[in-house]
Amino acid sequence: MTPLSSYTRKLDAVQASALEQHLRSHGYAFESVPYARFAAHRDQVNVVFYESGKLVVQGKGTHDFIEFVLEPEIVKQAELGYETVLKPELLDPRIGVDESGKGDFFGPLCVAGVYVNAGILKAWVNLGIRDSKNVGSDRKIAELAHEILKTPGCVASVVPIGNEAYNRLHAKLGTVNAMLAWGHARVIENLLERASQMQPPPLRAISDQFATSTTVVTRALMSRGKRIQLVQRHQAEEDLAVAGASILARHEFVTRLKMLEKQYGLKLPKGGAGAVDEAAREFVIRHGRENLAKIAKLHFRNALRLTAPPNVAGKDPRVG
Repeated sequence: MTPLSSYTRKLDAVQASALEQHLRSHGYAFESVPYARFAAHRDQVNVVFYESGKLVVQGKGTHDFIEFVLEPEIVKQAELGYETVLKPELLDPRIGVDESGKGDFFGPLCVAGVYVNAGILKAWVNLGIRDSKNVGSDRKIAELAHEILKTPGCVASVVPIGNEAYNRLHAKLGTVNAMLAWGHARVIENLLERASQMQPPPLRAISDQFATSTTVVTRALMSRGKRIQLVQRHQAEEDLAVAGASILARHEFVTRLKMLEKQYGLKLPKGGAGAVDEAAREFVIRHGRENLAKIAKLHFRNALRLTAPPNVAGKDPRVG
């Protein structure tokens, strides 16, 4: 059995205050973490409570922290290992959908979907499947993706939107949300085309709510997709099906980004800040501005900064 090294859950205001007080009174070292109300670590456990109300516990000491601190002193209820008893709907057959690359200037947008049932979910319990943003390395992402895909009964679909197609779609549809809706709908349709492989049939499809209105994805669904319940909610990655999809989407994104690096002989940083602008300038120098659409998302400000005056963009004088 793989030791538990990552755990997430919601805390209410009273529970959060009690946890912070416990950490301060037991010698935890506090640190600043973006979007966190408080974050602290000690020995082999890291604890972060976000402004959203989500608690993340990571490290080799995660299991002991939950068993001896969080549940008896903060939550006042033993839940670890009893999740499916307390919430039997956690074992419902369903489809999880998520994407990767939305915030990355370089590389494609990848949307993935995965079907799970009770047997698959039980097999994943000890694998450490979690939201890809909480996985520390590309190597671990690849390992988890491999485990997901080889799980008996698991059915998956990945839709990569390469940069040239991405830029065309963005120009046509006008917003990233519209593209996400198309991608999510396409993945759901792809999976439902393989309905005979998904036993028992999925009761619903779950994804993150990335738009103000939940109808954005609903309108993009085609005939098969309109027959299944679509659940969109914030922080959907807390659902294991969505977490599995996030791993597959990230693995596809990382794999394709590495292929672009090899093709163009240039390191392409993830994200949209820091070394990204410098890499973009270097790419234009080597391969020309007309080829930028092959590796980057042109509506990002990074692309606009390439044409800004040097004192604004820090433009390399070699870029014409």
